[in-house]
Amino acid sequence: MKIKTASTFVLVATSFLSGCTALPNSGPDSRQVEAQATAKVTSAKKAQAVGIDYALVDISKSVLAYVEDTKATSLKGGFGGGRGGAPSLPLGVGDVVQVSVFESQSGGLFIPNDAGSRPGNYVSLPNQTIDREGTISVPYAGRIPAAGRPVEDVQRQVEDALANRAIEPQVLITKVSSRSAQVAVLGDVRSPAKIELTEAGERVLDVVSEAGGLSSPGIETYITLQRRGKSATVLYDYLVATPSENIYVAPGDTILVDRERRTYLAFGASGLNGRFDFEESKLTLGEALGKAGGLLDSRANPAQVMLYRTVKKDFLAKLGVDTSRFSGEMVPVIFRANMRDPSALFAVQKFPMQDKDTIYVSNSDSVETLKFLNILNSVTSTVAGVPSDAIATRDAVRELVP
Repeated sequence: MKIKTASTFVLVATSFLSGCTALPNSGPDSRQVEAQATAKVTSAKKAQAVGIDYALVDISKSVLAYVEDTKATSLKGGFGGGRGGAPSLPLGVGDVVQVSVFESQSGGLFIPNDAGSRPGNYVSLPNQTIDREGTISVPYAGRIPAAGRPVEDVQRQVEDALANRAIEPQVLITKVSSRSAQVAVLGDVRSPAKIELTEAGERVLDVVSEAGGLSSPGIETYITLQRRGKSATVLYDYLVATPSENIYVAPGDTILVDRERRTYLAFGASGLNGRFDFEESKLTLGEALGKAGGLLDSRANPAQVMLYRTVKKDFLAKLGVDTSRFSGEMVPVIFRANMRDPSALFAVQKFPMQDKDTIYVSNSDSVETLKFLNILNSVTSTVAGVPSDAIATRDAVRELVP
């Protein structure tokens, strides 16, 4: 009778095997992932709405057509400056200038009668800094507004002020240093510094080069341009490959060069679990699986290789998914690869990884069965052990009920 009771518990426990959720596992199985998807783009072209806000997308040829690496915002689109000439550099507060006054003959206001021994009919005033009021001082001309004005305009005003005192005066103003026309280059460059701009015009890559160039891999480096409260970011390699993005910088700009270490996570029935670096390559899903040790023959379900990522709504819209069911602009998506399909090996080599992706390889159903059988294996076959084993099995069955 006791043996019959124990056998009954074993049969009842086995009946719960297909729906159990209490068995040890490193993550969700394929049935749970598929059942809880809010929207699905599967090979069978079926879509089903349920209660958890994520989408399931099978990796296929049609999906690969829409998958691209994430691009940062555009410098050209944010600030312009890619067309035409370099921006003008007016005089500004803090600039050091030299004022030279020429007269047509000696005996005038600045040139004495004995000017024959001089190299020319001019005099150079001491260098001076444009003050906080934006002015410079010229003898007999007074305080002349300079900040924010082109050099030519200031020269003409000084000439007009001296016209009644000097002999046909001509004024030449030379910039000694242009502290108001500087760009700060900071971050992962070899020599962070303030770069002084010239009338020739400097572009983003020019000032990065003057700061010593990058001190980090280009594929992991982002360039951020800050200007008058606005900012835009672009990947360095994309900037190099797209000349239109290499725009002119302007006085007061700040260039931030920042390395962002690109990593991904691998869990489940892969050879290695943990965080992995992209390093300096453009990684694909196939290469990422290789870095993580591939799939374990003894555990993995090759048909359920899943990649977790958040994407923009317009990506799902291109695949025909009704995105109105998702709140926000970004949607969590699980991309699924069926590695039992020989052609999937080509697909995963074309599917690009993105920073902070997560790979999860599901266990096969046979592994779950073996886990359950290991529990049953602890039940002894001796008559003396039947009562205690029956109680233990009963408690295990209670835990296995979903």
